[in-house]
This record gives sequence, C-alpha cells and structure tokens, in this order.
Amino acid sequence: MAAIPLRSLLLVSLLLGLSTACSEALEPDDGAGRRDLLFTFDASTQDWSGNFTDLAPTQVDAVGFLFEQRGLPPEVGTPGGALFISGRNVSDDLFMFLTHPVTGLRPDTAYTLTFELELASNAPTGCVGVGGAPGESVFLKVGAALAEPDRVLGTTGTYHLNVDKGEQSTGGANARVVGNIANGSTDCATPPYLRITRDNRDDPFRITTDAQGQLWLLVGTDSGFESTTALYYDTIRVILEPS
Repeated sequence: MAAIPLRSLLLVSLLLGLSTACSEALEPDDGAGRRDLLFTFDASTQDWSGNFTDLAPTQVDAVGFLFEQRGLPPEVGTPGGALFISGRNVSDDLFMFLTHPVTGLRPDTAYTLTFELELASNAPTGCVGVGGAPGESVFLKVGAALAEPDRVLGTTGTYHLNVDKGEQSTGGANARVVGNIANGSTDCATPPYLRITRDNRDDPFRITTDAQGQLWLLVGTDSGFESTTALYYDTIRVILEPS
C-alpha cells in the first residue's frame, strides 16, 4: 500500500478540526513542551530561506543557484506548492541548504528533533554521473544550530558553512545524514520527478536551546555529483521534544 502524503493527512485533519494552520506549532494539552511543526509551502516559503556553500568565490556565479516557492511538477501527481532549490555543482562539493528559525522553546533546554521530509526528486537510481551518481552521491542532511546557518569565507579563501554539517556522506555536530536523493527510477536518460520520503526517526537529532529558547532548523544536500541537482521540498515536518 502506498504511503499517504503528509499534505493529504493534513487536509483530513483540517476537515476534522484536529489541526491548526500548517506552519504553526501544534501545542500539546499536557504541557510537556512538545512542538510539532508542519510546512507545506502551498502559498509561500513560510519564512524558510535558501543558500549554498563549499566553493571558491570565483565559482559562485557558475552555480546558477535558484531558490523559490513554486508548484509541484505534474508527474508527481499531487497538487500544491513546494520549495524549489537548484544548483550546479562546479566544485565537486556543493552544499545547498534551507534554514528556518524556531522561537518560543524552553530556554537552555535539551530537545530531540525528528524530521520527516517529502521531496520530489528527478535523480534516478543506479545511474552514472560526472564525479558521482546523480542520486546516490547527493546526501540529504537534517539538523539544527543556535546560530543562523550561513555561508562564510574561510581562512583558505573558500566558502564554507558556519556550523558543522560534516562532509559528503558523513554528518557533523549540527547535521545528520538521512539518505540520498535517488528516486527509484532506472531511467537514466529522462528520469521523471518522483516522490521520496526521508526521516531520522532511527537517529534523532539533539540540541540545547539558547537562553532565549531559540534555534535554527537546517535541511540540505551535500553533493558529489558534478552537475545540476534540482529538488522540490513538498513538506517538512519537525517534531521537537524536551529530552
């Protein structure tokens, strides 16, 4: 039986009167501090921003980076909007990421974060690409940081992320690897966009909030595929629980 998309489950819950707006925290009745954030991007970016890093300043323009809210591709078979992010890996190590602030958490408190992502990917499975496979060599990462994730110029003269995401297939202090973007299609010539789901239920991310009860969410792809990766983030759900 095929999995039911999160946006379909949200519609059912809205009709039953069980949920608030998709971008708002669903607060528990027991006062335990649990937050449940669900973003569907049907009309806007919902305050998520996009950027890229891991390259030299002279390579920035060649990436052709694009981040915007747009409709899902028709072949996905589900109406609605998504966050579209696209860029060409010209450095053999392109990291494209999304970030979003979360406020109103308990100050100086350890939280466990569970991410559930639904994407539309046109990266096929088992295909050869320049530098690496278009699907299996693009690693999806999730995590959080106290500082806003941003591109900064390092002492070596190249751009890097100001928080620890790890490199390629490994995570770091601020990110976990949740698989790759291979979509199961074996059509290497004209691969379609297909829905994929990824989560870190088996490896929850843990972070302690700052004195104001804030943190920044981080979602991104670390690429060894030396060509263009273009993804639609259909839904992002993050469950935050004091631990």
